[in-house]
Amino acid sequence: MEESLKLSQKQQLRQTLSPVQVQYVRLLEMGTAEIEDEVKRELDENPALEASSDDQIRQADAQGETAEQMMLADYRSEDDVPSYRLEAKNGSSDRTFFDPDTRQEGETLMAYLTEQLRQSGMDGSELETAVFLAGSLDGNGYLTRALPLVREDLEVQTGVEVTMDEMRSALDTLRRLDPAGVGASDLRDCLLLQLRRLDPQQDVADATEIITHYFDLFAGMKMDRLMTAASLSESRLKAAIDLIRTLNPKPGATFEGSDSEAEIRAAHITPDFYVETDGDRLLLSMPDNLPHLAIEQSFDVDNIEISPRMPRRDADALAFLKSRRDSAADFIKAIGMRRETLWRVMTAIMRHQRDFFLTDDELKLRPMILKDIAAATGYDISVVSRATQGKYVATAGGVYPLKFFFNERPKSDSDASSLEIMAALRHLVDQENRRSPLSDEALTAALKAQGYDIARRTVAKYREKAGIPVARLRTLHGI
Repeated sequence: MEESLKLSQKQQLRQTLSPVQVQYVRLLEMGTAEIEDEVKRELDENPALEASSDDQIRQADAQGETAEQMMLADYRSEDDVPSYRLEAKNGSSDRTFFDPDTRQEGETLMAYLTEQLRQSGMDGSELETAVFLAGSLDGNGYLTRALPLVREDLEVQTGVEVTMDEMRSALDTLRRLDPAGVGASDLRDCLLLQLRRLDPQQDVADATEIITHYFDLFAGMKMDRLMTAASLSESRLKAAIDLIRTLNPKPGATFEGSDSEAEIRAAHITPDFYVETDGDRLLLSMPDNLPHLAIEQSFDVDNIEISPRMPRRDADALAFLKSRRDSAADFIKAIGMRRETLWRVMTAIMRHQRDFFLTDDELKLRPMILKDIAAATGYDISVVSRATQGKYVATAGGVYPLKFFFNERPKSDSDASSLEIMAALRHLVDQENRRSPLSDEALTAALKAQGYDIARRTVAKYREKAGIPVARLRTLHGI
């Protein structure tokens, strides 16, 4: 058969993000401190962008001090500095204040993994994908986000397009790095990753069998049932359990800069919003430390067109001026879009949780999910998720992450929030007889008597979320 060339037309609908939208999505995820650094960096790198007024960022940089250091300098000594300048309440009545001390310099988990990846011989998009995955791990070294979502963020933030097979390959490489257990999806997966690196011995084989097939029995410390189910003698079971206890459940927490509890306490939080009360009125404000951005006057070249008769040198210079001007205009627009989105999302949250903001009582929180705020603002759920990620609001009662206000409704026809039910659950457990603690069935019956008509499995889920052990572990002796 002879080969032939032919032209054909095909109509295809494809949705792509403009450069402004890509930049807007990236800026939307940044907190107050991050966005200030980003504006400063853009001002330094783009000559077409200028601050039309004296801004705090440039003043602080010129004097070698941050804005906060300048405010603290107004006091005569450290003893005169009020506590609210140094502390931010966590938003939970049973938690302590954040320690304002800065972190010590040290190697982070991200840096340690990145160095290993660079020495593995990877390059190009493969290396960039693996490094991005390393940056997506939480402070314990776990990858808790779904791989398709990480792939979507990779494409939006870096422009690198990879297949799911390439994502899985990069994740497999990451899971083979040190410390053993990084890249795991949960505790069970983390323990298995560590066991697979040990020499094949009887206790390793028994421990692997227990974690693979009988993890629930092991987690509940049901040793008699575990010994029967795994067909192990008492001595072999003890050896396997002793081996499992030597494994590290949080392989990333030993590094500096991990999201461990100690680091969270040491982190200084800069609120993105402030909510104040005036009687029955709520007043919302956003700290505006950003300068007013504008296009530098010498880059206003709209009236000049590139013509064939123009010298090459002048044409190149004009093209540069226009590209820098367009980049500055896109950045200014993205900053404006970010601010408008954050304001609308926070306003919707404030209206939905009005009773809480008036009282700072957690029991006043209403059931609210991302879909509710998306419907109130007209944004997509993914936009609302990015707008609330890593953002904080300061109220009279403390500083709260925006994710704190999202809680599910146990049943579609229920007005009670999950936090309200967990508070009732804690109260029941606090009042129970320690010698005869309430089972999940008894807790379900007690909650139904209080008007919370939920299933036993829902009670078990909220009990675990509240950190309350099962009944057999809540005795006077802690067994």
